[in-house]
Amino acid sequence: MSAGFFYSYHLGWSRPDARALLGDLEAEGLRPAHPVTGRIVLVSLDSPSSGARSPVTREQLLSVAGLQRLQEVGFRLWADGDLDLLVRIRRARAGVVAVEFSVGELPPPEREHAVNAIRRTIGRASVLCIGFVVDRSGATGATDWDGVVIDGTAHLDAWPDAVAVRGETAARHPQLAVMDAVEISPWKVFGNAVLGV
Repeated sequence: MSAGFFYSYHLGWSRPDARALLGDLEAEGLRPAHPVTGRIVLVSLDSPSSGARSPVTREQLLSVAGLQRLQEVGFRLWADGDLDLLVRIRRARAGVVAVEFSVGELPPPEREHAVNAIRRTIGRASVLCIGFVVDRSGATGATDWDGVVIDGTAHLDAWPDAVAVRGETAARHPQLAVMDAVEISPWKVFGNAVLGV
């Protein structure tokens, strides 16, 4: 993924979850169909064919985004005009699926719109969302966010705008356990831009 990002982590991921997420994102103005051509494309994320694009229908996107047969899938979401962001949905560990949005390529106003739209969308899925990370600049891109959000163990060398985890995860994380957080059910939210998320 590129510089700025928004990662969310979900339990029990399936095709209906992918459908709900995509529908909510579309309602927020982030659509998988190109605004001019109407085409939806999958983007290859593996090394040998990185960046290769494959046109698909909306139903095909929903099918593969449920990760029933794949470990990961990448596609683009379109904002206004020709602005887009890369999305990767991947199997992480312990039955958790990570949904990764690369927002760093968007100009600041569109980046804020995308971050807010994703946050509202994730909020609607909060029962199965165990946490999320927002880093608009990408300064913490090297952090093991799976280890922080899923396991509650990975060390933080730098802070993102916000990181949200379940209470039990925060309690076992050596750094988060001793920090003040804002409670936004069902998460404890940490960071220097908590209220702006």
